[in-house]
Amino acid sequence: MAKFTKEDIKRISQEENVKFIRLQFTDILGTIKNVEIPISQLEKALDNKMMFDGSSIEGFVRIEESDMYLYPDLDTWVVFPWTAEKGKVARLICDIHNADGTPFQGDPRNNLKRVLKEMEELGFTDFNLGPEPEFFLFKLDQNGEPSLELNDNGGYFDLAPTDLGENCRRDIVLELEEMGFEIEASHHEVAPGQHEIDFKYANVLTACDQIQTFKLVVKTIARKHGLHATFMPKPLFGVAGSGMHCNVSLFKEGKNSFFDEKGELQLSEYARQFIAGILKHSTGFTAVTNPTVNSYKRLVPGYEAPCYVAWSAQNRSPLIRIPSSRGISTRVEVRSVDPAANPYLAMAVLLKAGLDGIKNKLVPPASVDRNIYVMSKEERIAEGIDDLPSTLAEALDKLKSNEVIVSALGGHIFEHFIEAKEIEWDMFRTQVHPWEREQYMTMY
Repeated sequence: MAKFTKEDIKRISQEENVKFIRLQFTDILGTIKNVEIPISQLEKALDNKMMFDGSSIEGFVRIEESDMYLYPDLDTWVVFPWTAEKGKVARLICDIHNADGTPFQGDPRNNLKRVLKEMEELGFTDFNLGPEPEFFLFKLDQNGEPSLELNDNGGYFDLAPTDLGENCRRDIVLELEEMGFEIEASHHEVAPGQHEIDFKYANVLTACDQIQTFKLVVKTIARKHGLHATFMPKPLFGVAGSGMHCNVSLFKEGKNSFFDEKGELQLSEYARQFIAGILKHSTGFTAVTNPTVNSYKRLVPGYEAPCYVAWSAQNRSPLIRIPSSRGISTRVEVRSVDPAANPYLAMAVLLKAGLDGIKNKLVPPASVDRNIYVMSKEERIAEGIDDLPSTLAEALDKLKSNEVIVSALGGHIFEHFIEAKEIEWDMFRTQVHPWEREQYMTMY
């Protein structure tokens, strides 16, 4: 992504006729928030003097300590291409700071920076992420509300006329490219109405910013096509859900630390230790990487989503796959993450888990190159293959007992995340669902 100075931003604002700036940040649940200011307040924002009420944001602070400051990251400056009618709207992504100027511990972006410092202390300079976010497109009804009606009957890599979402997807790609994204692939996914757009890997902070921007662009452009885009992990029964596979790698001074030309599978010891750390802590971080009740409807056998703790360089049923590229492109693909995850928190826990493997020189189990979905439970036990949690409640229990993952979140985020998610589970647990009435109303 481009580098910007304060002077660059002021100059571009004039040249592009920018009238409003959105100062964006992300709450603990991954929801994008923003404070919109007129261009007259740009100087104040660039001097880190814009204040907001933190007590109104989920999981931030109590009302008696509500004053918080927005510190814009100048390199996240972007002018939204679709807002040109009466002056454009631009965006800066911000870190949250306390009234005394210190970084706010409950800010997911600040928290990821904290974990990155641990990485740097181990001698690594970059943690790179290439995400593969999937989403569904549904038609809007006559009231402009999302329906469950799909706009195509396409399948994996299908072309028009079955893939009627192609025009929408193409417009999304064009908007993203105009905003500086380097798009690597765009295609229809396995399920009808399901799509994937992949963009080039970047350092993890930039990539997480891009994921949040991506979600905003996808939803905005979809609505212009009379469609609703959703990153809900499993909106439809009986078809594949949406994942966000995360391709990650550690670098030292521009060299990929996961590549070793002489190693088995050309993987370095660091790569194997990182894999071992991810596997060891996978049940502990699942509540963060798969944070909704609905996430666990996706993590079931038969729909390409991983539900077993294993790794392989060959098949796509385990939690971790090692793509075939080597050299600078050597990477570990974590396949369980879904697009409902807060990317800053998801990457903090994945990085912390992998670093724990490196610190303790963990050794991964043997790779599993069979299709795990067709293995019996006895066979899986014999191979030492654990299951991922099957409900949000189980995942929260695993998280609470995993000290490494708790420390990856920090005390403030952990406490508020658990509180919010236990409320979510309890609401689901006590609700009477249509399936129950269909099954039991006439039976009993």
